[in-house]
Amino acid sequence: MPKALVLAGTGSGCGKTSVALGLMRALARRGLAVQPFKAGPDFIDPGLHARAARRESHNLDTWMMPEAALRACFARFAGEADVVVIEGVMGLFDGRGGADERGSTAHLAKLLGLPVLLVLDAASQARSAAAVALGFARFDPALRLAGVLANRVGSPRHAAILREALALVPDAALLGCLQRAEGLGLASRHLGLVTAEDAAELDARLEALADWVEQGVDIPALLAGLPDISLPPVPAAPSARPGVRPVRPVRIGLARDRAFCFIYAENLRLLEAAGAEAVPFSPLDDAALPEALDGLYLPGGYPELSAATLAANTPMLAAVRAFCTSGRPVWAECGGFMYLQRALVDLDGVEHRLCGVFPGRAVMRARRAALGYREARTLVSGPLGPAGTVVRGHEFHYSELEGDGPKPGGGGQAAFALTASDGSQALDGAALGTVVGGYFHAHLASNPEVAPNFVAACRAAGQRR
Repeated sequence: MPKALVLAGTGSGCGKTSVALGLMRALARRGLAVQPFKAGPDFIDPGLHARAARRESHNLDTWMMPEAALRACFARFAGEADVVVIEGVMGLFDGRGGADERGSTAHLAKLLGLPVLLVLDAASQARSAAAVALGFARFDPALRLAGVLANRVGSPRHAAILREALALVPDAALLGCLQRAEGLGLASRHLGLVTAEDAAELDARLEALADWVEQGVDIPALLAGLPDISLPPVPAAPSARPGVRPVRPVRIGLARDRAFCFIYAENLRLLEAAGAEAVPFSPLDDAALPEALDGLYLPGGYPELSAATLAANTPMLAAVRAFCTSGRPVWAECGGFMYLQRALVDLDGVEHRLCGVFPGRAVMRARRAALGYREARTLVSGPLGPAGTVVRGHEFHYSELEGDGPKPGGGGQAAFALTASDGSQALDGAALGTVVGGYFHAHLASNPEVAPNFVAACRAAGQRR
């Protein structure tokens, strides 16, 4: 039976990712099997988790994922661990809206029945920290608070005052004081923290974070205070469509390098369960696509940071362009969709010629263009399913598309009708033959038909060749 906790924060920027990474690495180097998870839709933190815990991290999101799918994902991977650490998102109670707990760390903790360890930013606070902790402890009586970690503690005297103050709040026990150490944090850029693929000297930083957590937290006492959790049976993996007897796995080329690294691990698992084999390749470094592909999956990432290298790899641009006209399915999300445009204009105003499958230009802006949960409905029949297929996910980007053709994607027809958390609606992406793409990031667990639909479309295209 593993032990498990949810590591939450009083708000964004309180240091919970640094604490999570340090705790994961500290536990892993004690010889424990640590299973990381990430609450919410973020792609970057799971990549960092995987390096810290030495095990792949999975997203758990109570809005994007049906409850049964979320529980199954948790049970599937938690059952192989000694300790489970779930890093929360934003502040503990922040989710889809002000009156809606879905998508919040608190909602996830309650759904899984797990205790919450709260990271409180104690900088510039003394006795007031007790009032903050009291509010978080009692805001939702259904939530179980394991305790509080005070972060950014300035001195031994500051720590002593915090211990005195938190002693007044018995339902928010102070379990550790972490000294102010701003130099330990990872660098950020426009979509969040620097990715695991780009972080300089990441393993050394993780070791330093682990030392920092060890100095401020009695880890054996923390583990001893956590209950063992019982896990439900893991449901059997879904098989390929009834009546289909595959001769070989469907080979789907997966763009994966430092420019294309935003992908849900559960998406790949569901594609594999539907009969696919993900075959990775690098649009940055490879001159050709892998052989005998039946489809392409171009996920999001940071193509804008590698635009010159992508543009200079003209053999790969030509190979992807030719594949998109071959009748085989192509699914492109956000950065992958930008890669299929005629050009990308970076933050310095430099234009880089890319695939040209769609006629638009992806232009980077200084201000964020979109952020939030989205429910997408396909507008045309395609590799993700018939028109009207609904899938949930999110949207987060700083670029906007300029160009001719149906808006907003240019070329073909808009691919998705998106509904945002506030009920507003917009069109997204473009569909052109068997190519579909948009800024929308889909979580395939939200609709169990989409992964089999895409694999079946790839299989059918491969059989026609």
